[in-house]
Amino acid sequence: MKYYFVFTLILFSSSNLSAFAIKDLKVINVSRNTVRDTDTTTVFRKRSITAGVNYGSDFQFFGRTGPVTYPYLSTDAIYNFKSGFFLYGSAVKVLGYKPLVDELDIGGGYFFTYLKKISGSLSYTRFIFNKDAADVIKSASRNNIDFKSSFDWKYVKSSVAFDYLFGAANDYFITINTSKYIETEWSIFDDKDYLTFNPTISAILGTQNFVGRYATNYSLLLNKGVQIPFGTKEIEPPQYNNGRFNALNYSFKLPIAYNRPHYTFEASWKYSIPVDVEGALKNRHELFFNLTFYYVFF
Repeated sequence: MKYYFVFTLILFSSSNLSAFAIKDLKVINVSRNTVRDTDTTTVFRKRSITAGVNYGSDFQFFGRTGPVTYPYLSTDAIYNFKSGFFLYGSAVKVLGYKPLVDELDIGGGYFFTYLKKISGSLSYTRFIFNKDAADVIKSASRNNIDFKSSFDWKYVKSSVAFDYLFGAANDYFITINTSKYIETEWSIFDDKDYLTFNPTISAILGTQNFVGRYATNYSLLLNKGVQIPFGTKEIEPPQYNNGRFNALNYSFKLPIAYNRPHYTFEASWKYSIPVDVEGALKNRHELFFNLTFYYVFF
């Protein structure tokens, strides 16, 4: 029997961009004992609506975090057309702060296949921030154009994403991922459920003008873990060349999901190693935790 579920194709979220699970909801896949030529899932186009809720231990934006930890909740929804087009939206609440909604993300795009083992997507996302929202590092950017391509090597799956962000700061990024999708042949409670694992290694390269813009916009300078007013006589901001294209981050992520025909519970851990950190941030190795629930309506 064929079962359908949604799983993470790439870490942006990503993990890096969306708020932040929304971009992981774009593809419906055939799984669970389906006959196929490779060990990874085959893309199956179907009209659907996917809704989800996500908890994150902290915001991370292309391998960078702000000086303050911001755990958050997001609600996400996406509509997939049979043609390959999709529309999506997301609302974000930073926990412990006043606004009911700190951020709205809206966007759309198109999912396509080149060959049997090569797929890709092109999308645009608009970030809308509440003026009373917490000062997350992502807020220096307002728009994102993303092109992503994935290749199925049979034993592992690789993807590369190109992102152009523009707004208060303009930046370019390349994100490279390699993942291994594993699906159990055995069930937990009945013959309709199963577990999946998708360990992923990721590298992010790009510019980081958004870091300098973030520090300027919100008058923050991190000095030994203490926030100090930016531009004071005692401390002047250092000058960095944030426009250089460098490696920004390396990470390893382990998502573990419980799946049924229409919904998925997933817990994931990501160990992040930032490199070439410049500007007001002093990022360090950090472990991020996410808990998500997705439901698919066909």
